[in-house]
Amino acid sequence: MKAERAWSIPYRIKSIIGSFDIDDLASVSLDSYKEIFNNNTLHRFNDTMASVFYEAVHDIKAKYNGDASRIWSNNSSSAKVAYDFLQFKGSGKKIATMAANILARQFKVPFSDYYSIDISPDVHILRVMRRTGLVSYDADLDSVIYRARELNPEFPGIIDFSCWEIGRTWCRPNHSNCEECIICNDCKKIL
Repeated sequence: MKAERAWSIPYRIKSIIGSFDIDDLASVSLDSYKEIFNNNTLHRFNDTMASVFYEAVHDIKAKYNGDASRIWSNNSSSAKVAYDFLQFKGSGKKIATMAANILARQFKVPFSDYYSIDISPDVHILRVMRRTGLVSYDADLDSVIYRARELNPEFPGIIDFSCWEIGRTWCRPNHSNCEECIICNDCKKIL
């Protein structure tokens, strides 16, 4: 599933139920969310993600007084923000660090530090890191994380989106477009 589609699910739910007020979201039953997810094909795993969404709404209402921004308010540390995201059902390390990274990079949410925001490696990032020679060609996902920490200890995840975009746009698995790639001159092109 494309990331854009997954991250747009809350917006799509708002469009479907007509509100994004936490009380309105919490009033929807789990069975109704399953119906919404399945009827609108919101995710590849509709029943599971409907349950994850339902639980998240109720966690935000109970733990954060209905205000999700309390997760990252008060100049929180990046470790606290990632930890809080990990407490949501269905959120693993990759989603937790990706959410913190998006808040920091795209929404300019200030944290007291950024060193706990790791890169969130996927096939695109792994391919780019290997082909550029930043990691060995047989490097695994953990190696990518530690290499990013070495490259920028203060904010390892800062290269996440760039690598992902390069991997999706130019550094394709079978048809690389090295000539047009924005890092063409700096890439080792290990194909």
